[in-house]
Amino acid sequence: MPPKRCAKYNLPVPLPEGIILKDTEKREWRLGPLIAQGGFGLIYLASPCLDIPVDDRAVHVIKVEYLENGPLFSELKFYQRAAKQEHIKKWMKLKRLSFLGIPAFWGSGQAEHNGKSYRFMVMERLGEDLQTIFERKGRRFGKGTVLQLGLRMLDVLEYIHENEYVHGDIKAANLLLGSGNPCKVYLADYGLAYRYCPNGNHKEYRENPKKGHNGTIEFTSLDAHKGAAPSRRGDLEILGYCMMQWMCGTLPWEGGVKNPDAVQAAKEELLDELPDSVTRRAPPGSDCAGRFRKASATTR
Repeated sequence: MPPKRCAKYNLPVPLPEGIILKDTEKREWRLGPLIAQGGFGLIYLASPCLDIPVDDRAVHVIKVEYLENGPLFSELKFYQRAAKQEHIKKWMKLKRLSFLGIPAFWGSGQAEHNGKSYRFMVMERLGEDLQTIFERKGRRFGKGTVLQLGLRMLDVLEYIHENEYVHGDIKAANLLLGSGNPCKVYLADYGLAYRYCPNGNHKEYRENPKKGHNGTIEFTSLDAHKGAAPSRRGDLEILGYCMMQWMCGTLPWEGGVKNPDAVQAAKEELLDELPDSVTRRAPPGSDCAGRFRKASATTR
């Protein structure tokens, strides 16, 4: 049974380093040091080698949350239904791709410790997140980097959209470089992934003001501002906002994120005035204006 959705998830009490967890396939994993935490879960290094401590050479991580929380359950269902490694490899062969930036899933299970129930997922270890790199580089990426990131994310979105899901929370903090190959970039964190078309039946578009402004306010789509469920067009809109920030350094509404209605209005204005609303914010010498107008003309 899925956990009940609640407005706020509790961060779990950390599990002790060295504890052994058994997944649903009876594989055992030794928990290593805690390396990160989010709003609801913890991430540890992990290893299938049970008799030695886990060190920084580990190539696996384990994501842990309380059983009653929801995001890790949603991410697990996404992987089970839409992102099995054999399905991804088959799709890559069909599309003639040598790489697709979806982190590899290795297993999942439940555990009990000190009277608390936990859910866990075993994933491939990834490297630094793009938000950290963006800040370190002065909050701006070069045009070539931005275009390459956009292309890699379009590959991922095409795959997940064809498999009945949308991501719903694309942002630099959820884009991670490969641990052993920093030239590869992965779209991670499917805790907000939404199954928009279960078994081929597209869910009805419906706005709900009580659920308005959901997601990361800087990037969330206009549909989400109106309380509608995540969508394929919403994913593409969010990616566009991300690319605009990476290229220009800021978004027009970043200074007012505490006022969601104002952010929504600013996004509506930006989209109503395309392409000029984007090209006039482009950094000098980027040649974005000419390229943007040319692309717009060819797609009308």
